Amino acid sequence: MGFRFWRRFTIVPGITLNLSKSGGSLSFGPRGAKFTIGPRGSRVTAGIPGTGLFYTKALNTKRGGGRLQNVVSTESKLSLGFFKRLVTPDDEEALIDGCRALFEEREDDALRYFRQARHIPDAAWIAGYLCFRKELLDEAERHFEFAVSHHDSLGKLFSKYDIAPVMTLPVTEEVTAVVSPGLPGTLLALVELLQVQGRDREAMQKLERLQSVAPDDVMVRVSLAELLLEQEGDDHFHRVVQLAEGVENESDMHAALLFYKARALRAQGLLTAARSALTQALRRTKDRSEALLKAVRYERAMVYGQLGHNSRMRSDLEKLYAEDPDYEDVAARLMG
Repeated sequence: MGFRFWRRFTIVPGITLNLSKSGGSLSFGPRGAKFTIGPRGSRVTAGIPGTGLFYTKALNTKRGGGRLQNVVSTESKLSLGFFKRLVTPDDEEALIDGCRALFEEREDDALRYFRQARHIPDAAWIAGYLCFRKELLDEAERHFEFAVSHHDSLGKLFSKYDIAPVMTLPVTEEVTAVVSPGLPGTLLALVELLQVQGRDREAMQKLERLQSVAPDDVMVRVSLAELLLEQEGDDHFHRVVQLAEGVENESDMHAALLFYKARALRAQGLLTAARSALTQALRRTKDRSEALLKAVRYERAMVYGQLGHNSRMRSDLEKLYAEDPDYEDVAARLMG
């Protein structure tokens, strides 16, 4: 029940490279509608530009003409024929109409349909996300809470119509989650929503439940570590170090957890241990988030300074300045 995570790089307009734990893939097409070739086969993706919400349909590339046939099949399932509508429950019909509206980039119409079908967990899940985007936070929370309370049914109707919606959520400044309908992803959305409202204690409760559901998921641990650090306190710092126990630098998320571990160690005055964690986070830089690497290097510079290793501190600051002269207070520290 883990989260998928990728970083997207634009190669040229209409072509993007997606990097994920399952390997690379290449997408062709305008924003909102793409054809993707990757390690899991080919698929068509359609959605609303800028929303992070899109649908994917695997294509059968073994037979001639498979691409067109599958695209038509997906769209026809969202249409519902006249006779099928006669026997389709109203809520389910509204869900499909909402998905079609999203497919056609009519976001306001889609939300109206999903509100009509809000008693269906799948509709509530999408309605929560769209309301979150529109900053209708109270309504978004109601939809997400309903989806959580009926999580056993999440995704069932989507599967029935071969729809695979996902949602992107910025877990930290450096890490973005891409989640599908289910309890972990919905709880994570609630955590982010509560944090936006400054309701950190409630967000922590949701995160604790999330960790009980997905105890080994590194993204859950990253989210929890970030919130614990914001609240400060020796108990919280100790918990952050525990969350990072045994972590290796395997991905951006693992590196982010090492970064938070180092911050917790520095807050406890354990500078040598903090330096070791940061150095481990920097041992692999290929394909790593630039924002994350800058944050790690800046933190290590601060640790070097507190250890009295001024030449090493300056070396890290100079590298940061060469990459981004306006980053934090790097320029002032170098010129001061």
